[in-house]
Amino acid sequence: MQKIKSLMARQGLKSPQESMADLSPVENLRIPSKEELRELREQPIDPLAEQEIINSIEEVYFSNDSFDMVQHELEKLPPVLNLQELEEYRDKLKRQQAAVSKKVADLILEKQPAYVKELERVTALQTNLQLAAVICTNARRQLSVAKEGFTEASLGLLANQRRRHLLTGLLKSLRTIKTLQRTDVRLSEMLEEEDYPGAIQLCLECQKAASTFKHYSCISELNSKLQDTLEQIEEQLDVALSKTCKHFDVSHYTKVQLAYTLLGKTQTAMDQLHMHFTQAIHNTVFQVVLGYVELCAGNADTKFQKMQYKDLCTHITLDSYIPCLTDLCKALWEVMLSYHRTMQWHEEHDKQESTPIPDDAAAGSDELVVDRSYVKKKLEHGLTRIWQDVQLKMKAYILGTDMSNFKYDDFIVVLDVISRLMQVGEEFCGSKSEVLQESIKRQSINYFKNYHRARLEELRMFLENETWELCPVKSNFNIAQLHEFRFMGQCRSPSVSPSRQAASLTSPAEKELSLFQEYLQEGNPFEMHIEHKEEESEDVLASNGYESDELEKSVYQDYDSDSDVPEELKQDYVDEQTGDAPLKSVSRETIRSKKRSDYSLNKTNAPILTNTTLNVIRLVGKYMQMMNILKPIAFDVIHCVSQLFDYYLYAVYTFFGRNDMYESSGLGLISSRLRTTLNRIQESLIDMETVGENAGVHGPAEDRKEKVPSPHLSHLVVLTNSGTLYGLAQRVVATESLVFLAEQFESLQSHLDTMMPAAKKPFLQQFYSQTVSTASELRKPIYWIVAAKAIDYEQMLLLMAGVKWDIREIMSQHNVYVDVLLKEFEQFNNRLGDVSRHVRIPLPVSNVLWEHCIRLANRTLVEGYANVKKCSNEGRALMQLDFQQFLIKLEKLTDLRPIPDKEFVEVYIKAYYLTENDMEQFIKNHREYSMKQLANLVNVCLGSHINKKARQKLLAAIDDIDRPKR
Repeated sequence: MQKIKSLMARQGLKSPQESMADLSPVENLRIPSKEELRELREQPIDPLAEQEIINSIEEVYFSNDSFDMVQHELEKLPPVLNLQELEEYRDKLKRQQAAVSKKVADLILEKQPAYVKELERVTALQTNLQLAAVICTNARRQLSVAKEGFTEASLGLLANQRRRHLLTGLLKSLRTIKTLQRTDVRLSEMLEEEDYPGAIQLCLECQKAASTFKHYSCISELNSKLQDTLEQIEEQLDVALSKTCKHFDVSHYTKVQLAYTLLGKTQTAMDQLHMHFTQAIHNTVFQVVLGYVELCAGNADTKFQKMQYKDLCTHITLDSYIPCLTDLCKALWEVMLSYHRTMQWHEEHDKQESTPIPDDAAAGSDELVVDRSYVKKKLEHGLTRIWQDVQLKMKAYILGTDMSNFKYDDFIVVLDVISRLMQVGEEFCGSKSEVLQESIKRQSINYFKNYHRARLEELRMFLENETWELCPVKSNFNIAQLHEFRFMGQCRSPSVSPSRQAASLTSPAEKELSLFQEYLQEGNPFEMHIEHKEEESEDVLASNGYESDELEKSVYQDYDSDSDVPEELKQDYVDEQTGDAPLKSVSRETIRSKKRSDYSLNKTNAPILTNTTLNVIRLVGKYMQMMNILKPIAFDVIHCVSQLFDYYLYAVYTFFGRNDMYESSGLGLISSRLRTTLNRIQESLIDMETVGENAGVHGPAEDRKEKVPSPHLSHLVVLTNSGTLYGLAQRVVATESLVFLAEQFESLQSHLDTMMPAAKKPFLQQFYSQTVSTASELRKPIYWIVAAKAIDYEQMLLLMAGVKWDIREIMSQHNVYVDVLLKEFEQFNNRLGDVSRHVRIPLPVSNVLWEHCIRLANRTLVEGYANVKKCSNEGRALMQLDFQQFLIKLEKLTDLRPIPDKEFVEVYIKAYYLTENDMEQFIKNHREYSMKQLANLVNVCLGSHINKKARQKLLAAIDDIDRPKR
């Protein structure tokens, strides 16, 4: 206890009693003594009075602790002091003090137990504090000892452990850094293996790891190296992407797309891909054309490599044009096929990935959907863009060479290749290939104008050298057998043109695969153009003009010149409407039964045509091929086809049918339609300047460039020899070959009509109605010349002039001139037979010839009867007898029924018996007789039953009829 008290004394602690002295001034209130307290208690207590006294104390006494009550009271003293007042005031203060003291004493007494108890607690607390101070002192001493002996050593161990932990982490980081520094070797290996997704994944992981250790100075260099490596990977990835433009590989493209997805650059990859496709098209066509140009140049001149593609195309030679075109199309096909397969890959990839997406992946899926939508739109838009690039490159190539001097077959191959390319474009993106169509149309029109001009000149040369000999073809000859018309059966062209492709697709039998489906995995639609096809030989020519030697021999052995056969047997081998033989060969029985009027006894019924006709037909086939492949120039081609026919028709007419005697014959040999056609051909197609000085006003040079000089008949063709019936064989071959040509045009009309633009179809209809259909009308003027010269009508007129007609008795014997005329007809018939041994004379031709001869003979008879000066009734009867005898014998020579102009003679002979009135009516109604014939009829009748007055009247009527003609 003593130790604690001493410790408290050392700390400056006081006893509770001593501590009371240190209380504040309020607490330092004087405590009344016991005597005073007793006095106070003894005084009578009036609480109310006591409270009033306390309340009367001034407020200032309760204000604050620093209040100086003495100073306050002194200041209140008046200037003049009054003892009594002072004493009273003093007593008042005392009473107030006594009241306050009493109040304080009461309060102290009231709180005395609590005070004592609290004082005891304070004493106990003081004791405890002294004890705690001792304990703390001892603890501090012990802690000092512990610090010296234990703490310093333990903390050293902890520091070492912490250092060890840090060094272990550092070692791990260094190993990771070492691994990062060695990743470039692995990245190079992965790039060589084309494992682009793995390389990018590894590089991204390395970058992530490097960012973790960026506080190391060596890592900043490594980080930049990784960034360079990633950029290098992107460059190699771009190169890999460009490789897919020419040769698409699914696994390769899948790797590339996955790599771009890891990079988050799917849209950038698609932009780059389209740029590569554009570059691939340019590089491909440039390299192909450059290769051919350098090959043809034959030297290592590098100037070509610096040329623009468009300029390079102009250096392609004619020989290398088609191989280069084919290789161009092959190369471009590979590029477009790669693009097509790229689109297929994305479509299949989108289908595989279009699975339900969980909610936690919804955020990433939105970006994926945006990427897919962008890729799809980009690919769809790229179709048109790529095809446009292809068209522009091909346009430069097509227009870079002048094709006007190409061979026809070569030009057709060009059209076929371009046609196939346009078909590729239509399947690729639905394009109509307007650029390609316009460029090939320009070349086609340019080529076709030159080609057609050359063919017209060639046709003129053929016609001028044509001897009009029969070209021996088989009886079943058909233009479909010619190579030029094989395209109509879709068996000539190595490729199918868009029009034929469309036609074949519409057939319900089967649906053909598209080119991209057919050649998706292997092959090339343009491969077929470089394969040399073995042309099938045309089996259309007969060996010697006969189906066989045996048949020829049997014809001569079995032919009986006097045999008669029924009409229906004759129709078995000749078509009376067209005069052409049926395509099937005829039997020997049919040949034996032919009548002499057929004049085909030693020939089977093969079509009559010449080498020139065959060439024209081949030309038409070639023109139609071009038109079939390139419809935009269809009208130009058909117009040129019509010119071929026009020129052939005009040549046949000029060679064999032109004669100034037509008009005077009065037979109407040339119809108005034929005359209009001939005039049109002469004005539009024939260059009359070379004909003579009187050809009229010459047209402009441009118009003359489109015209051809009129052809001249070969000097080898003799049309003046009566032994050959004035070139009848040549006339038959020429005319019937024209009719055959017209028939072939008729058979092609429906095909040409489908090719013709709707606005131009009236031209085609007019061509057929006014030109083609007039071919058979040329028979009349051409064969009329033969008929006019074959029989000596002048001799008959002289013989008739020597006959006496004013006889008085009926004669039973006809006159000699009838026998002479019939003999002329027999000779004519025999000569027809001779001609028919060389050239088959169709029934329509023989009919026309007989019709012309009979008409001319009948008109000669009328002319002879009109020359009679005197004639009796018996003379008229003799005329009738002569004519009837003529008809009877004539009907045995010809099958032509009815006999032409029979009524012309009979009516004229019977007119002799007409009365005056009937004669006048006869003159008005029968304008077919000449004025001389009518006048002679009136003069001969004078005296018998017509008087002079009537004669004057009738002659006046004849003159009235003749006056308008003058």
